[in-house]
Amino acid sequence: MLADYGYVGMLLAVAIFFAITTVLLPFLLSLPSRLQIYLRRLRQYLQRSHPALSRFVPGISLPRFMQIVPYNPNPVKSSTFECGMETIGKAWVRFNFRYYYYALVFIALDVLVVFLYPWAVGPRGLGLPGFIGVLVFLVIAFVGYIYAWKKGVLEWK
Repeated sequence: MLADYGYVGMLLAVAIFFAITTVLLPFLLSLPSRLQIYLRRLRQYLQRSHPALSRFVPGISLPRFMQIVPYNPNPVKSSTFECGMETIGKAWVRFNFRYYYYALVFIALDVLVVFLYPWAVGPRGLGLPGFIGVLVFLVIAFVGYIYAWKKGVLEWK
């Protein structure tokens, strides 16, 4: 029966969640500002009424809180695992160095795209100096790719 009505139940749960968050959204968005106001008032009260206490409590509370947090080491927590499964064989495998070359070329391409994006969005706003700057940048990137190609970095063996 759950298989027949599973999607309906999920849709109903999402609809209820959406309705509740829509109703509570204004309250939840105003909560941080209200909390800041209350904390500011409390801080001002403590500084006026108990100046030593306003500096003493934060200095004592953090180390005490760190002592309350449990520290229970065990072999299961310290074991090496991959995606929740036990590793088979050696966990330290040496990768081919060509993977790193490909990664560096990929990062260079990403940087190229990031720097070309503002020019692609508004080329008229940048004018001739922007166009010349983009051309110089593209020439430098092109020379780098030609160098990598001549060195054989892009060939997979």
